[in-house]
Amino acid sequence: MFWQTARFKIDLERPCVMGIVNVTPDSFSDGGQYASSSAALRHCEQLLTDGAHVLDIGGESSRPGALPLPLADELARVLPVVRGAIRLGVPVSVDTSKAQVMQAVLDIGADIINDIWALRQPGAAEQVARYPDCGVCLMHMHGEPSTMQAQPMQGDVVAQVLAFLQGRALALRSLGVQSQQIVLDPGIGFGKTVAQNFNLLARQRELLAAGYPLLTGWSRKSSLAAIAGTPDARTQGPAPSRLIPSVAAALLAVERGACIVRVHDVRETVQALAVLAATR
Repeated sequence: MFWQTARFKIDLERPCVMGIVNVTPDSFSDGGQYASSSAALRHCEQLLTDGAHVLDIGGESSRPGALPLPLADELARVLPVVRGAIRLGVPVSVDTSKAQVMQAVLDIGADIINDIWALRQPGAAEQVARYPDCGVCLMHMHGEPSTMQAQPMQGDVVAQVLAFLQGRALALRSLGVQSQQIVLDPGIGFGKTVAQNFNLLARQRELLAAGYPLLTGWSRKSSLAAIAGTPDARTQGPAPSRLIPSVAAALLAVERGACIVRVHDVRETVQALAVLAATR
């Protein structure tokens, strides 16, 4: 199994670790730490030293309650970092929902578009389809970031997420995007309760019925703090005490069929996955 991206064919026979690079002042966990281009690029280099296989660069926070960011601001944050990151010799993903940002980053050499809106924003799907080998991650989100946790999902979360992701993949395939370019993300924490998030983890293998590789993003999510009883369970600030629950969730996700884990704490996750690999 592999993930076809613009410059790389990513081997998914072993777990792939995607390192998070938030070029934002307001992300829920590390907002402001890498807001300058130089700091973000140093962080990219450190994540690669720690063992990351893919870099995921984002300029707009999607934390609960986040408001939309103007296009010009997102481009100013992201483009310098993407230009530097593509010279590091690894696949570069850009976390964005705007068609204009997608075009700009793909034109300068980005490999993957990672979209929390699953390419539902105007022109986004068509824009991605213009780049024949672009990798794509389609994520499930209930509602939108500014309001998603005020009215979370109801009913069977797994069935709803599976149906949504199947539909979005089918829509993209209809535009000419090949199946090997697509991975799916159940969207942990995006409009879901704590119980629903863990239901998605417990029944994650059911999502494999869609026929695409799975990417999961449990890293430092508040649901982990809520069940682990860490001191920062009710905060949105930096969350070092969520490290161990985050690594545990990544391991469980891989055991249940995830091919890619999107994480802040790359070194610790890579070490834990090495232990898991030794048992196989």
